[in-house]
Amino acid sequence: MRRRIAVVGSGPAGLTFARVLHRHGHPVAVLERDPAPDARPPGGTLDLHKGLGQLALDKAGLLAEFRALSRPEGQAMRILDPDGTVLRDWRPRPDDLANPEIDRRQLRDLLLGPLDVQWGRGVTRVVPGTPDGVLIHFSDGRQEAYDLVVGADGAWSRTRPAVSPATPRYTGVTSVETSLDDVDTRHPDLARLIGDGSMAVYGVNRALVAQRNSGGHVKAHAQFRATLDWHAHLDLADPEAVRSSLLALFDGWAAPVLELLRHGTTFVHRPLYVLPVSHTWTHVPGVTLLGDAAHLMPPLGAGANLAMLEGAELAESIATVGSADPDDAVRAFEEQMWARAGKWAKITTAGLERLMSPDPADAVALFDEVQAS
Repeated sequence: MRRRIAVVGSGPAGLTFARVLHRHGHPVAVLERDPAPDARPPGGTLDLHKGLGQLALDKAGLLAEFRALSRPEGQAMRILDPDGTVLRDWRPRPDDLANPEIDRRQLRDLLLGPLDVQWGRGVTRVVPGTPDGVLIHFSDGRQEAYDLVVGADGAWSRTRPAVSPATPRYTGVTSVETSLDDVDTRHPDLARLIGDGSMAVYGVNRALVAQRNSGGHVKAHAQFRATLDWHAHLDLADPEAVRSSLLALFDGWAAPVLELLRHGTTFVHRPLYVLPVSHTWTHVPGVTLLGDAAHLMPPLGAGANLAMLEGAELAESIATVGSADPDDAVRAFEEQMWARAGKWAKITTAGLERLMSPDPADAVALFDEVQAS
């Protein structure tokens, strides 16, 4: 008997899981609340690590296609002092494929391939242990039963309550994202300042970070320590009010750096949340979690990579047992996931503390340590 399997969420974790299962000839229902693939912006660029995200794509048979799309030059990193002094200017070798960048939209389209995603299927609740299996409740009032439900539905997962009472907590660090288009033509000085990859400027408990995407698009993030209601006096829907507030917050920084804020278009408020560093749960037959749903951590390059590898590994484990009950395979996968994710959660949590530090030199020292490792 073919097991009924569903994955909730069509992010990197859910799509990698579904794509690897598809490669092994096993159908899986991909349930996504968004009404269409382009219903909202897909986010910025991702660096896929050789032993994590790239390994997952290899398991999906997509590594060659990824390398054709990725940007190895995007690994470049430049660090500036708030006065504009260049402190570090690291550039990858031409053959360096350790962490090439790829736009999230390109990665999503690559993973989608032949998958049949059920768009507009908002999950509200997952109930394990019913006579029919694991019951999924949808926002339209309908219900469907599966033998295995994999929650890859992000920070505010609707699947997580089926296995864990944990909820994300605010880190005390906020990020406000803005974007610039056609930067090489419209803002050539900024384009040169950012370089081929990323640029970061660290001050006391704050930072400005810019990162190239493909097609001359740049995403910039103003990051700072603040209470969750820091914007209570602001209308976040008013770009000029947000711009003025951020320029005041970074007052005194070099004018070329502040051009990121002056030329940014819309502003999106993204407070940083995390789950407990060692988040685990008592195994629940028929339900498990991947990625941010399982181990939300600071966005320092590990989350999507871990999520994709977890999706690939879980899919391979299920494919190995075939039509048999995959519960033992899922249980073993969870133990492996918890150990690895716990290690990375500690690293990224400590990293965020050092990047958002009263001593900006700590952020530069962290960069040096990463480059030396």
